Amino acid sequence: MTGRRQDMALLAWLAWLGLAGATVSAAPGTGAGIVHDDPMQSPQWAWIHKELLQQGPVVFDSRVRVTGPAFAEDPMRVPIAFDASALGEVERIVVAVDRNPIRPVLAFEPLRVRPSLSFRFKLEQASPVRVAARTRDGTWHVGSTWVDAGGGGCTVPGATRRDGSWSRTLNRVEARVFPGLGQGEGQGQAGARVRLRVMHPMDTGLVAGIPAFHLETLVLADAARQPLLRLTLHEPVAENPIFSFDLREAVVPGMTVAGHDNNGNRIAARVSP
Repeated sequence: MTGRRQDMALLAWLAWLGLAGATVSAAPGTGAGIVHDDPMQSPQWAWIHKELLQQGPVVFDSRVRVTGPAFAEDPMRVPIAFDASALGEVERIVVAVDRNPIRPVLAFEPLRVRPSLSFRFKLEQASPVRVAARTRDGTWHVGSTWVDAGGGGCTVPGATRRDGSWSRTLNRVEARVFPGLGQGEGQGQAGARVRLRVMHPMDTGLVAGIPAFHLETLVLADAARQPLLRLTLHEPVAENPIFSFDLREAVVPGMTVAGHDNNGNRIAARVSP
């Protein structure tokens, strides 16, 4: 880590502790730390608040747990996981990267799944990574983490684009259900974890000669076509994305996944235990 990056990381840490001008309070009845000023002290935060969160009320809340590597060894496939379950009912979650050339990463509506998700994304340079979860009262609860990187994740072609294999596997869906691994709610519900992979190059449009080509939506539904979750995806999601999430119910029979990319190609597949 360079001296500048060390300084920025130290400033973010101090702000999180309330030692760099941030105001810290506790959520009533929870003891969770809430910061009313940006703990990362990022100049890009104002844009994210305006453009992605529509200037809604915001608190920086430790109950939104965000986990990522301290350093991204592969900037094209940076693992990230978040869990906003401690907030209770969550309507929508937005993930953004302050210093990426394309800041929005995805939006997640956890309709009948836990408000938690793990996946991989592209990182152009060291940056704060934001996870904003909106509760029913309209407040955005924001968790943040700092990920350092060597750079270049958004501006180089992916592996399947380089070797040409993307066209043979485009929009192929692979899914597995792991009964009992999720965090079910209520007595007798063990939950289930779902791992979903969709083959797609996820081109950002920032590589010369390669236009933007990426998944836009994915919807997981039950046998009655009632949605369990919705994902809105942007270019920084990693190539051939893999998503892992937990069902609130034990195992939902007859699940399907459907969606499309920005060229109108359709995704449709069954998800079997």
